[in-house]
Amino acid sequence: MKTVLITYLSVILALPVSAEIKSDRKSLLNSEPDVVYLEEIVDPPIRLKVIKEAPVYADKDGNRRLGFLQTDQFVTLEGMTAKAYRVRGKGTRNGVAGWVAPWAFTHEQEDFVTKLKQLYDRQIAVNEIIAGGGIAIGMTLDEVSQSRGKPTKTSVRRTADGESGSWEFIDYEEVKHYITRIDPVSRIAYRQLSHVTTEEKGKTVVEFENGLVTALEENENNGPGNVRIVVPPLIFRW
Repeated sequence: MKTVLITYLSVILALPVSAEIKSDRKSLLNSEPDVVYLEEIVDPPIRLKVIKEAPVYADKDGNRRLGFLQTDQFVTLEGMTAKAYRVRGKGTRNGVAGWVAPWAFTHEQEDFVTKLKQLYDRQIAVNEIIAGGGIAIGMTLDEVSQSRGKPTKTSVRRTADGESGSWEFIDYEEVKHYITRIDPVSRIAYRQLSHVTTEEKGKTVVEFENGLVTALEENENNGPGNVRIVVPPLIFRW
């Protein structure tokens, strides 16, 4: 018997183009859980204008200063925490890349700071889910791939309204089978390996519409759990 966990999103937002999935994705998430690297999730890159000369640090905690960021230039936002931005631009002497306080920048989009915080909060939640090998409603298919890898089975339906379908992830385990034999000399019973079979341990079905997860179905072998929901990806317009 299956436990069906289904929740639908009321609004589907446009998706940003995701960058190539890196093989060390999960190790990076585990080593820096409070950092969001935007080059993996935002395309085109976010550009910020420097309005105040500011110190640039080698690490997000501001332990080693590399120099100062020159004013009246546009820099690329490569990553962020809740308190600092990692940027690449021109220093007072030469090129520099490092961590800078947000007060040094501005952007022409009025609600930029609010949207950037929403993007950060969403990605932190998604990173946590990916690090644990989970899936949540509202995730993109690229994010599902980062978490669970290649699906065992796919089904896609294309219409004038877009694309929908499902991905299946089936977990298998090897089961060893034994038979009982009697030693002809000692007459002692013992177990002997007979054969090994591969059996289905659990299955997760991911339903999606236009690249976003809209529903999850899991069989009871995966154990009890709550459906997680994340905000769909935000879209920035420059």
